[in-house]
Amino acid sequence: MRYYVLDRGDQLSIDLSEQFHKLAKERGLQLDAESPEIVVSIGGDGTMLHAFHTFIDRIPELAFVGVHTGHLGFYADWQADELPALVDYMSGNGDHHPHKPKIVKYPLLELEIHRKSGTSSHIALNEATLKGVDGTVVLQIDINDETFEMFRGDGICISTPSGSTAYNKSLGGAMIHPSIEALQISEIASINNRVFRTMGSPLVLPKHHHCDIFSCREQKLMLTLDHINHPIDDLISMRCQVSEKKISFARYRPFPFWSRVRSAFLV
Repeated sequence: MRYYVLDRGDQLSIDLSEQFHKLAKERGLQLDAESPEIVVSIGGDGTMLHAFHTFIDRIPELAFVGVHTGHLGFYADWQADELPALVDYMSGNGDHHPHKPKIVKYPLLELEIHRKSGTSSHIALNEATLKGVDGTVVLQIDINDETFEMFRGDGICISTPSGSTAYNKSLGGAMIHPSIEALQISEIASINNRVFRTMGSPLVLPKHHHCDIFSCREQKLMLTLDHINHPIDDLISMRCQVSEKKISFARYRPFPFWSRVRSAFLV
C-alpha cells in the first residue's frame, strides 16, 4: 500500500503525522509522494481541501482518508487517538481482517472560465464563489443556454453536494446528499426591490444541466475555488457543471453522510 500524508501544520497535526509515519513503516506501508494509493489528511476540512488540490491531477487514481484534530469535519472519519487502528486497517494487520476499503465517490464541480486573456478549466470539491471586490456585482445567469435572471448583489456561490454543508448552508442553501450528482446555485446578498429582481432562493441543477455566469460590465471580481482566491478583472463568462470526475474516499468503517450532518450541527 502506497500512501502520503498532509497535515494542517499545527503542532498536534505534525506530531500525529510523525506518529502515522512510524506506525506505517512498522506495518510495511510505503511512503510515496508521487503516486500514492491513499492520501491521509490530518487536520480539518481545510486540510482535506488542500490535499485535494495538491493531488488534483491524479484524482481518478487515488482515494482520501481524513483524520481530524479539532472539531469533527465532514471529510474526516478518524479521530486523533485512532491512528493505530487506521494503520491496521490500511495494512491488514492486528485484529482487523485484511480487506479493501469501501470506495465512496462524491461529485465535483467543473468550471470553464472565459476571460479576455484566455480560457481555463478548474475543479472544486466544495464550492466556487464569485464576488465583487469594489461593491455590487452585476451578473447575467443563464441556465441551459437560456437567460434566467440578471443578478445584482454581493455574489454567487456554486456548490457541490458535499460542499452544500459549508458556505452554501450559511447562505440558506439546502444540504444535498453526495449520492445526488448535482450543483447548487445560492445568492449572496442579492438586491431585490421594485426595480431589480432575482429568484431569491437556491437552485439545484442535475448533472446534465449547466449554468453560465456572464459579467455584464467591467468589474473587479474575486473567484474563490474552495480555499484558493483568483482575482479577475477581465471575466467574460463562467460555465458551471457537474464534473465527469469524482473524488474517492476510502471508508474502512461506516460513517453515513446524515450522521456527519447530525454530529456537526446537532450533537
